[in-house]
Amino acid sequence: MWWIYALLSALFAALTAIFAKIGIKGVDSDLATALRTVVILVVAWGIAIFRGSTSSLPGLTRHNLLFIGLSGIATGLSWIFYFKALQIGQVSKVAPVDKLSVALAIIFSVLFLGESLTLKTALGAMLIICGSIVLIF
Repeated sequence: MWWIYALLSALFAALTAIFAKIGIKGVDSDLATALRTVVILVVAWGIAIFRGSTSSLPGLTRHNLLFIGLSGIATGLSWIFYFKALQIGQVSKVAPVDKLSVALAIIFSVLFLGESLTLKTALGAMLIICGSIVLIF
């Protein structure tokens, strides 16, 4: 079932690039990121409230909050740089570079989370890196 969510994530990420490139014309990229964040905030809280997820708020630990907060900071910075790159670059070049995050996530998962690096995973990461290089040069 996870792969269905992952495919939907990929689909919406692709649409994000297209919609952002069209919408960012003549708009400061930081302002565009802030506006996008407000929309995401409303949608995410709406879903959490609708699904009853907010009932688990009191159970969150400082550890949960710290790392969810750090994730939010990383996401925000990613979006700021992504929108700036989209503003001045082509989607067909920006998107492959942005997706190097997949290979970086694999490396970081081995270094910081202790996940094992299999030959298949290493090969997949290398193919992502090589594919990105082919697409941008």
